[in-house]
Amino acid sequence: MSTSPASSSPVRATPGDAQGLHDLADRSYEHFIPVINATPAPMLADYAALVRDHEVWVIRSGDDLAASLALVPHDDHLLIESIAVDPNQQGNGFGRIMLDWAQHRTEMLKLPEMKLYTHVLMTWNRTWYKRAGFTETHEEQRGDKRIVHMSKKLSVLQ
Repeated sequence: MSTSPASSSPVRATPGDAQGLHDLADRSYEHFIPVINATPAPMLADYAALVRDHEVWVIRSGDDLAASLALVPHDDHLLIESIAVDPNQQGNGFGRIMLDWAQHRTEMLKLPEMKLYTHVLMTWNRTWYKRAGFTETHEEQRGDKRIVHMSKKLSVLQ
C-alpha cells in the first residue's frame, strides 16, 4: 500500500515501533554497506532507547513504516540522528517531509540551528542536504567511519 505525501503527517513513534524502526533502517541503509565498507550507524541504533529518550517521528503506510526521523534536542541545536525512507516509498517526498518536520520542531523548540552528520562517501545524502540549505562544517573519524558534520542555521523568534 502506498501512502501519498499530501496525506502524510509525521506522528510520534511509540515503544511498540522499535522493531519496525530497526527494520526500516536496515532496508533504508543496507545499500550503503558496500559503499562505505561498514554498517551505517542507523542500522546499529537502539531504537527503543531513541523512542524512550528523544523524539522519533514516523509516517505510516498501513501497518508498515514508510519513513522515520530521529531527533535529539541539545541546548543550542537539534540533532537529526537519522532519516530513513523505505526503499519502496523513495521518490514520494517522504524524506523531504521529514526534513521539513525537523525544521518545524527546531523552530518550535526555539533552537537556532539544526545539525546532522553523514558518512563522507554518502555523496547523494550530502548533496541532498546541501540543496536543503545545510553546509558542511567539518569532518571527523568516528570508529570505522569518516563522517562529515553539517549545519543549518535558522532565524528563531524568541
